[in-house]
Amino acid sequence: MPDLLTRAHLNRALLARQHLLERRSGPAIEMVDHLVGLQAQNAWSPYVGLWSRVAGFRTEELGEAFWDRTVTRIAVMRSTIHLVTAADALLLPGLIAPLHAKDLLVNTQHSAALRTVDVAEVTAAARALVEAEPRVTTELGRLLAERWPGVGPSTLAYAARGTLPLVQVPPRGVWGRSGATTWTTAWTWFGPEQTAAAPDLADPDVLAVEQERFVRRYLGAFGPASVADLQNWSGLTGMRSVVDRLDLVRYRADPSPGAVREREVLDLPGLALPDPDVPAPVRFLADYDNVLLGHADRTRIISPERRPYLASPNGVVPATFLLDGRVAGTWDVPRDPKQRGPVTLTVRPFARPTASQRDELQAEAEALVEVMASTADERRVVVVTPDGSQPAVAST
Repeated sequence: MPDLLTRAHLNRALLARQHLLERRSGPAIEMVDHLVGLQAQNAWSPYVGLWSRVAGFRTEELGEAFWDRTVTRIAVMRSTIHLVTAADALLLPGLIAPLHAKDLLVNTQHSAALRTVDVAEVTAAARALVEAEPRVTTELGRLLAERWPGVGPSTLAYAARGTLPLVQVPPRGVWGRSGATTWTTAWTWFGPEQTAAAPDLADPDVLAVEQERFVRRYLGAFGPASVADLQNWSGLTGMRSVVDRLDLVRYRADPSPGAVREREVLDLPGLALPDPDVPAPVRFLADYDNVLLGHADRTRIISPERRPYLASPNGVVPATFLLDGRVAGTWDVPRDPKQRGPVTLTVRPFARPTASQRDELQAEAEALVEVMASTADERRVVVVTPDGSQPAVAST
């Protein structure tokens, strides 16, 4: 093993564990489990994430998993919506509970009003409502406001989302379908048998075991990584004490930008690191892909010079693509899976790609637009060159 891990070492390790060096065969749900979920603020995002990682992935496979109740969308890491397995929907909210509890106390929009009510009573009332039947956010807030008329409906609904494991029920999230965000609890959605099989995090010994497994799963999908990286990905603090209980491999790594000292990064024993020079194929990522958000120091995947290209006033992380394993541009396409007529996927490199990169980028984009616009009469790929010259167009 190298004495010092460079950013190239960390980059190829991350790509390998994310299956962005080589797509993995097998059921998509196994990838969802391996990655500890996929970011899913937008319903289409996990489909792109799985297509780039799973050989032969079909959108129907994930859509069927929603109806079969083997996956769902729920707020977990960083209090953001993720696609997770049923088991994780019953586990992760409990592990992330300190983050949600802190957010209710410090959120500038809602915390003052919530100090005027008994949040536990709001939680109980909200649970009864959504378990009686799934509710859209506005209806849930309105019904809670009938009991607490002095508090805004949106604040009451926010309290429910922060204290209950609320899942979004289909057809929300199903490819080719649409529907308002409608909530029920994970306990009701997955039923008493699966709920009873979930770890009892009220038991301190069980909690400790699951926290340690949480760290190991993170390193298996994102490592080697530092404690700061782990905390950035999860949104939790105080993870050093959990890490220190584990038998982990410790490496020195290149310092973060602006820092002088080398960093310590951690890894699971027995996991090999790929050669930093192994070729990395073009890969397209969805918006908010966790490969971009899973570390405090993101220089393994995007250079400091390129990060401003992804900045936006509202914090939206655009869909991106990788060249040689690093973020090299953005892309977009109309996202109505039922759309007819011509559909264009537009690729915007930050810098002019080489001829070979251009060919590979074109081929991968053409394969992606076949998925994103399968019902369109015509599908096109446009690569907009950074100097503003005439874009290249290819139709499929």
